[in-house]
Amino acid sequence: MSARKAPSTALCHPTADHIEIRGKDLCNDIIGKVDFVQMMMFEIFGRMPTPTETAVVNIVMVGIMEHGITPSSIAARMIYSSGPEALQGAVAAGILAGGSVLLGTTEQCAQLLTRIVNDPAGIDAAATREAQAHRAAKKQIPGFGHPWHHPDDPRTLRCFALAKELGLSCKFVDAANALSKAVDAAWGKHLTMNASMAFGALFCEIGIPVEIMRGFVLIARTAGLVAHIREEQLNPVAWDMMKSAEAAVPYAAPNVAE
Repeated sequence: MSARKAPSTALCHPTADHIEIRGKDLCNDIIGKVDFVQMMMFEIFGRMPTPTETAVVNIVMVGIMEHGITPSSIAARMIYSSGPEALQGAVAAGILAGGSVLLGTTEQCAQLLTRIVNDPAGIDAAATREAQAHRAAKKQIPGFGHPWHHPDDPRTLRCFALAKELGLSCKFVDAANALSKAVDAAWGKHLTMNASMAFGALFCEIGIPVEIMRGFVLIARTAGLVAHIREEQLNPVAWDMMKSAEAAVPYAAPNVAE
């Protein structure tokens, strides 16, 4: 058995008058010269992103940031109303709401698109197989369906248009569109391709590893949660939501045998 590699980090090394991050001087090489998305990509991957990569990440993260009154923002508002002295707790509560139904779906879409693109049978055949398999198993297929946007999600249309403008290969975008056609055929009706599929496709186009995608989503959503908390500070609605929930779920006395 080989000896365990000595522990080390390549991220940061501070001294009394110097901070080095991945080999660059924070004060002289980074601050004032690098924007947030560039720094985030550099910190995560150890290299500065290309202008196209920076543009794509900006597109996706701006699109993800706000999602309305959903479990994550509700959780953040509720926890803030209970403990306003700890804003970080409210943000953390909202982040914990990211899962396989909301926030984590970009990752699921990327996994699905990767299978389709890498299938030797070709995109159309692979998309048809995936759609039919999900339909036969009566499973919801990631990236399709939306409670408000019909027939199309405007974010999806915009993201795909920008992908072409940026000159991306669009093989994952093509896979998403092929899957949309296959899903409509399998379900016998049009299902909205939602933004999660578009975000997953764009991340795949620039090679963001699937296993780190949810991290990007959470970083973007954190800013959105801070906005909800700020609104809660200025125009609180958490107690109104609590009262609405109580009214929507009336007490039903159990039948207890006397």
